[in-house]
Amino acid sequence: MSLLPPDHPGRLALSNEVHARPPQPLETPSRASYLAVLVDFDARERELAHITTLCVHHGVNGPPDGTTQFSTTLGAMSFTWERHGEFSTYAVFLSGRSPLPYQETAASRLPQGWLAAVPGTTLVAAHAKLIPAPQELASAEMLADQFDGNIVVGSTVGDGAATVYTDFRVHADGFVRFVVFDTALTPRQAGRVVQRLFEIETYRMLALLALPTARQQLPRIAEIESALAALTERIAQDQRSDDESLLQQLTRLAAEVESALASSQFRFGACRAYFELVTSRISELRERRLPGVQTIEEFMSRRFTPAVATCNTVSQRLHALSERVAQTSALLSTRVDITRERQNQALLASMDRRAKLQLRLQQTVEGLSVAAIVYYVAGVAGYVARGLESGGLPINVDLAVGLAIPVIALLVLSTLRRAKRRIAREESDHAQVRKL
Repeated sequence: MSLLPPDHPGRLALSNEVHARPPQPLETPSRASYLAVLVDFDARERELAHITTLCVHHGVNGPPDGTTQFSTTLGAMSFTWERHGEFSTYAVFLSGRSPLPYQETAASRLPQGWLAAVPGTTLVAAHAKLIPAPQELASAEMLADQFDGNIVVGSTVGDGAATVYTDFRVHADGFVRFVVFDTALTPRQAGRVVQRLFEIETYRMLALLALPTARQQLPRIAEIESALAALTERIAQDQRSDDESLLQQLTRLAAEVESALASSQFRFGACRAYFELVTSRISELRERRLPGVQTIEEFMSRRFTPAVATCNTVSQRLHALSERVAQTSALLSTRVDITRERQNQALLASMDRRAKLQLRLQQTVEGLSVAAIVYYVAGVAGYVARGLESGGLPINVDLAVGLAIPVIALLVLSTLRRAKRRIAREESDHAQVRKL
């Protein structure tokens, strides 16, 4: 009987996540080769198939379907593969030392052409050499030999347990080089140091993927800012005759800014996230300065951080520009609405004047109508009186018509008033129904 309630469906997966991707323990001396590739979503299945061919070549089982990380031993080599959000990494580790470490690399033990056929595009390729630390610090001649005379950065790491050097340059073979001198590393510590160096280079390159986007956006941002300033100046001049045209231009600018935001914000957001990963991995190295050599942190702060700052600045300018365009559009829309409201008020006033004129005309027509009705009814009454007079009745026709005229006028006026009151009452009833 279980002592606990039922497990959450993701409990074990979430618990194991913090134990995923452990570093490969490395004995000194060792060599490592590393590859990070950007992979499209539709090439993900080809990755597993490509790794399976490597495993079959060495007579071991390949990765199961759906896995995102895989480790195995391929003869004398250790092989690891990891799938991340937008990239995948491959690493090969080989024990032992070679007099030609950058010709006889760990990757050179892979089958011919297998590495070149990895799905995706290469973002990072690196070799790392783990060797025992010499009695004295590496000389300038030794470092020049390791890094082809390039300027080297380095430091002691792990509270003095090792010394690392690199030039962060892609050499003729397409690989970046790292040298780790082991002073007092355990195998797992050595694996962590090499893994962090590979991750620093990977996350640095991933962060810098935003730099071409930033450089591409800068000229367009300047154009939009200039156009927005000109439009704002025209709005400030209070030339209401072209408000509709200005609003259309602002709408077009807003669409361009939003398009730029949509096409770049993923990359800029990823840049910030990868930058934080680079800084955290560098802090985990616990660097100490070597005489006359820049530390990795100093190198990044002088060469890498400004590029990230450029990306952040472009991202902020785009957001600020979007807000400015929105504010200007809102201001102009408000002015257009006020102008339309004034036009509507003038139109309503004109309609009100017309209604009053129509009412006066109607009243005039009603007076004429009453007079006409009285005239015609009085005429009918005169004909009736003449008929009665002809029939022998003693009637004064003119007197009868004269007496009938006021009565007829009162009856007509009373009838019109009752009709008006009935129409007004019906309109009031309709208005109440509409309110309900």
